[in-house]
Amino acid sequence: MKRLAYILIVSALILTGCPTPQVLPDIPRVEFRSFILSEKTGDLGKILTGELTFYFEDGDGDIGFHASLDSLSQPDSVKYNLFLTLHEKVNGTYRTVDTSELETKPFYRIPPLDREGQNKTLKGEIDVEIEYYNRKEYDTLRYSFYLLDRAYNRSNTDTTTEIIFTDWK
Repeated sequence: MKRLAYILIVSALILTGCPTPQVLPDIPRVEFRSFILSEKTGDLGKILTGELTFYFEDGDGDIGFHASLDSLSQPDSVKYNLFLTLHEKVNGTYRTVDTSELETKPFYRIPPLDREGQNKTLKGEIDVEIEYYNRKEYDTLRYSFYLLDRAYNRSNTDTTTEIIFTDWK
């Protein structure tokens, strides 16, 4: 009888001690959380900085590109894995801004976020800092953005809230 009780207790501990891992798709998902403007002091004086925060999740945990991909001859879709599209509000309507002439492109590289163990699912928040050197360039804008994983699966596209620059000019 004691042996049966011992087996039942051990079985119960094993069954409750190993939760079933959450299964998520291998295609990443992003969700906008916040965008905060602030002023920072740098080598060039005061710089207006925006911090984009977004939530992400990925079922197979292959978020982030390794440094070995740092070749200038490679296309942007191989060097970068976070892509932002800038939309400026003009007369109450948003229009996509051509960023090909901008000195700083709205592409970013997220480093590898590897996870040990069998469950490779990744979830978390990522903060991206964007510097604005010309404050008079925009009055109101917003960004749409998406993420690529190492298998080049493209996430959904999400959009920030309206970002108003008039208080910072």
